[in-house]
Amino acid sequence: MIKKILIILLIALIVIQFFHPTKNKAEGEQENYIGKKFIVPDDVKSILEKSCNDCHSNNTRYPWYSKVQPIDWWLDHHIKEGKREINFDEFSNKSLRYQYHKIEEIAEQVKKGEMPLNSYTWTHKDAILTDIEKNKIFTWTDAMKDSMKAKYPLDSLVRKRPQQQ
Repeated sequence: MIKKILIILLIALIVIQFFHPTKNKAEGEQENYIGKKFIVPDDVKSILEKSCNDCHSNNTRYPWYSKVQPIDWWLDHHIKEGKREINFDEFSNKSLRYQYHKIEEIAEQVKKGEMPLNSYTWTHKDAILTDIEKNKIFTWTDAMKDSMKAKYPLDSLVRKRPQQQ
């Protein structure tokens, strides 16, 4: 009985190797990339590339183990979830309020140690942010918020809180 179950599981494991989700790969320059509308210094851009873009852009660098199911499905789920939260390649296509809020969230999540995800840094040790890199992210996000406030009316960026009586 156990032998039959193991054979069935082995066959199922072999069969699922033929079913993979569409890869997160976009050709060419992305029209709505954050750097087309806002300044992204080269040092910050390199931090985003090594620690963020695999899940938060339209181009993922796939490791060798992404060819193995069910790992590929798990990776695909993380990528879709990450892009749903923020996609740097679609950033300037969103409302100003969204952009401002996401810039705030970037700093907040880095500060709390929530990004990059532990499950990502287990296999991408180079994605772990140093204190210097975190400070560069904080400096950049502060500059982004200041730039947005200077360029656009504050009311369009920050939700007004109802006044308390």
